[in-house]
Amino acid sequence: MKNFDSLTEREVLALAITLEEEHERVYADYAEGLRKDFPASASVFQGMQAEESEHRRRLIELFRTKFGEHIPLVRRGDVKGLIKQEPLWLQQPLNLDKVRKQASIAEAEMRRFYLTAAGRSQDASIRQLLNDLAQEEISHEHKAEDLAEKQLQGPQLHQEADANKKLFLLQIVQPGLAGLMDGSVSTLAPLFAAAFATRNTHDALAVGLAASIGAGISMGFAEALSDDGVLTGRGQPLVRGLACGLMTTVGGIGHTLPYLMHDFTTATAIATVVVMVELGVIATIRNKYMATPPLLATVQVVIGGLLVFATGVLIGKS
Repeated sequence: MKNFDSLTEREVLALAITLEEEHERVYADYAEGLRKDFPASASVFQGMQAEESEHRRRLIELFRTKFGEHIPLVRRGDVKGLIKQEPLWLQQPLNLDKVRKQASIAEAEMRRFYLTAAGRSQDASIRQLLNDLAQEEISHEHKAEDLAEKQLQGPQLHQEADANKKLFLLQIVQPGLAGLMDGSVSTLAPLFAAAFATRNTHDALAVGLAASIGAGISMGFAEALSDDGVLTGRGQPLVRGLACGLMTTVGGIGHTLPYLMHDFTTATAIATVVVMVELGVIATIRNKYMATPPLLATVQVVIGGLLVFATGVLIGKS
């Protein structure tokens, strides 16, 4: 790996050609990945792709004039100091905010690259082109930073905002809600069975914590391994798994914490109230975000949860 200062002008131009080709292909991937949910942003990246292609053409033309037909392959990883970019094209569906941020960083890097290279160049024509490209990269940087505010207006902006909400629903809300419901309901039976069987708050607390954390780990892995999100559009498995696992644990912890108290009767009364509140909140959220009819949400969450609660109590008393 070489330091940038040690590159010859021939190598600098070769590296610039490689970087422009890299950006051209990345913007093409962005445009394709965003086309379905964010068509206006996809159009902007398609335009940026065309401009990067023009940059590459000008660089190749100058290279041929100065150094001949053979262009050595000088890549990003061959030179110290260049940013290692995250391969967003592997992430489907693409996160629009992350795409904008990475494009802005890439353009800022190219601007600095061209300005630094121009400052070192002893050839007037090379210096002129590098300075020109640096100025053009500034417009790209601003375009990436202000994509939503300056490039998208009216219906397009609302359309992309709706698409972002849909992606948030698929990637965070749905797995989180599934985990919250599972954690709240699945831990009811073991917690209250242990509570009424032992009538000891410490034992109930231990069982509740174990059930909540264990369910969180299990649900998190199950969600993360359920699919890779490519075909379903449900986002990154790790993000979904964390959301589901954490919310599963939270769902079970809520009615477990009252057993931190030493008095069994008081702790159980508070835990029962917490259960009622949890089930009502989950049914409301399910109705709001999942478009579940109120009656169906009540049957699935509230009645189902109460049946599990009663099962735990009956088993514990038997």
